[in-house]
Amino acid sequence: MRVLVTGAGGQLGRELVDAFADHDLVAATREELDVSDREAVFDAVLAAKPEAVVHAAAWTDVDGCEADTDRAWRVNSLATRHVVGAARLVGASVCYISTDYVFSGDRLSSGGGAEDALRSYTEWDQTGPRSMYGRSKLGGEMELGPDDTVVRTSWLCGRHGRNFVKTMLRLAGERDEIAVVADQHGCPTFADDLADMVRQLVTGRLPGTFHVTNQVSTTWYQFAKDALGAAGHDPDKVRPVAAADLDPRRPAPRPAWSVLDNTALRLSGLPLLPDHRESLQRLVKELTTQ
Repeated sequence: MRVLVTGAGGQLGRELVDAFADHDLVAATREELDVSDREAVFDAVLAAKPEAVVHAAAWTDVDGCEADTDRAWRVNSLATRHVVGAARLVGASVCYISTDYVFSGDRLSSGGGAEDALRSYTEWDQTGPRSMYGRSKLGGEMELGPDDTVVRTSWLCGRHGRNFVKTMLRLAGERDEIAVVADQHGCPTFADDLADMVRQLVTGRLPGTFHVTNQVSTTWYQFAKDALGAAGHDPDKVRPVAAADLDPRRPAPRPAWSVLDNTALRLSGLPLLPDHRESLQRLVKELTTQ
């Protein structure tokens, strides 16, 4: 399959390049393709003539989106319109990478078990973003057609770029105490695991919306403790703090409950991603032995 990947230099994009390495791949980094430039997008797609476009390019600065709404709409929503329009001209499908932020995140945890599973968001639940980032990413979803694929994911981390795990490992070597939010729940997702699933969805030509995360929900606080423990640091360096007590407060609201249930994958008989704690151990080993 001939595949064009946008945002190929990003945290997920670099893993997508590896995942599609045995296909006829055209990788476009942000420097090579500004997806908010309609003419550039059409030129790139018409030149490549892909069978599928994996649209991973996005502006993921949550607080930045809150401050510059026009840029958020332009890069996350209008740019997706450009990609979809160009793809239509060459008969290509589009796989769009979206986010848990399209939901309000106001469901409350009961403390675990089956009740929490019922509160997790499925692909068919009503969206309701509270941040500009979430609104603009939902805007991108709305540009897609019935033959396209939406992949919603959350708490992305991996070998490349900046992410929570890398930050925690760095701070563990610099500070005696690290304050981490303990009242926000979600599912960590590892970029290489996600890229492999995107490959399956694209090559299998599976349209529709899919939630793709690693398994087992957690909090940022517990995730930080697990990351430090995996690296041989003292997990008790991590101190829990409520989101409302952060100083300074973040400009954009974060979902308190953004656990995505991978319902569509499960019911389609597709293998779910591993337990996030398994992938965390693997990632920390890679990061600490480089």
